[in-house]
Amino acid sequence: MTSPLPIRLTSTELRLTDVQTRLPFRFGGAILNAAPLATLRVIIQTVDGEEAEGFSSDLLMPKWFEKDPTKSARDDVISLLASIQRSAAAWAEAARQPTSVFDAWRVTYAECMGPFDPMDTGALTRGFGVSLLERAVMDAACRAADIPFHKALREGIFGFTPGQLHSELAAWDLCASLPDAPSSSIEVRHTVGIDDPLRVDELQPMDRADDGFPQALDEDIERYGVRRFKVKVGAGAASDARRLQELAAFFESHLGGQPLLTLDGNERYADLSSFLSMLEEVARDPMGARLVERVAYIEQPLERVATFDLDATAAMRDLSAIAPVVIDEADGHIDAFTRAMALGYKGVSIKSCKGVFRGLLNRGLVETRGGELFQTAEDLTTLPAVGLQEDLALMCALGVEDVERNGHHYFRGLDHLPEREQVSVLDRHSDLYQRQLDGGCVKILDGKMLTASLACVGFGHEHDVAFEDRTPMEEWAPQGA
Repeated sequence: MTSPLPIRLTSTELRLTDVQTRLPFRFGGAILNAAPLATLRVIIQTVDGEEAEGFSSDLLMPKWFEKDPTKSARDDVISLLASIQRSAAAWAEAARQPTSVFDAWRVTYAECMGPFDPMDTGALTRGFGVSLLERAVMDAACRAADIPFHKALREGIFGFTPGQLHSELAAWDLCASLPDAPSSSIEVRHTVGIDDPLRVDELQPMDRADDGFPQALDEDIERYGVRRFKVKVGAGAASDARRLQELAAFFESHLGGQPLLTLDGNERYADLSSFLSMLEEVARDPMGARLVERVAYIEQPLERVATFDLDATAAMRDLSAIAPVVIDEADGHIDAFTRAMALGYKGVSIKSCKGVFRGLLNRGLVETRGGELFQTAEDLTTLPAVGLQEDLALMCALGVEDVERNGHHYFRGLDHLPEREQVSVLDRHSDLYQRQLDGGCVKILDGKMLTASLACVGFGHEHDVAFEDRTPMEEWAPQGA
């Protein structure tokens, strides 16, 4: 292991792109039709005086980071922008003098996050800004060291010392836990939204996107060869039971009842006993019972404020006998997973929007405590190119087997990128993308994405980022009421 690379953060700049979905995406109680895509550029300086540039990118996703019914989607976007600005100021102060990436992150995290509070519904929003800066600085540090992200983790250039935050991880060795090389492919777990049509013949002509991309689930299976699915529930117990029974019949006819499934409750249940009763209703039918047997895990069925409540989780043992339960939205703090494990939760999601170091800390807890604990890879509708590729580079570095992906389905290919960036992406990452109609799109073959090209210098991307073709934050105005 080499020594950490000391860096100073000398510049940050945020630009935005308004993006429209090609299809409405319903998750929980929200329907996504549009969102701004944030792209961040940072400049760091090494102790030798050399400068390096780094990028990160994510959708400013309304109604996920917070689900406050009194706030509009516009309010959510404004809060996320404020989170980025606050984090940028904190990072600049923490890395004013040469320091490791991890130490700067640790100081910034403490400044922006505060102590764990199970009733804190704003933690994900505050953490989003920290993570966006974190990923851009990591990208720049990799470029300064002239190495790929996976090698940066193995050689310790970020200075990651997990024992400073979880004492039980003082002897845990991240490098020893990583595969020798990043994965060159990863399975896609295709998202099935609450309102998504299952069969193409269900679509009315007026509802047909007719843009050359799949719309119904049977088309996705035929086009992409997907065999793993993340099913959104949360429309109410009766509606969810009917939906799962419809899916049971669908999967019997299309895949012989053999897909791997995960269920995402998106915080829509008041207690685990209600979710358990819903699954028991589904399993009363033999075909439904076969579907329930194929559920690998259940993701965040409870509202985040009820996740750590003893009464709301009283049915944990019985529900876990069907499938283990994972926290996602409730994972808003470095201490959240340890609190969740004490209540019987077995899993926690990895999402780059929640932070790379956060994911690494949870990996250490999983490996140190052992047993049935695990991590899952979930999506925040992560779009090409920078955001998607950094997220995939993280998953491939950790050796994750599959990852939820939905940006390729609800958004149209690479249309949101400046044209010259699309050309560069298709040229430099031709394993992950392909030309499609008048542009390009993510390439999914036999249910997999090919990712070998992400093992390049930097954090998973070597294409030319057309940063100046995006709108500066100062000139951009949020849409909607």
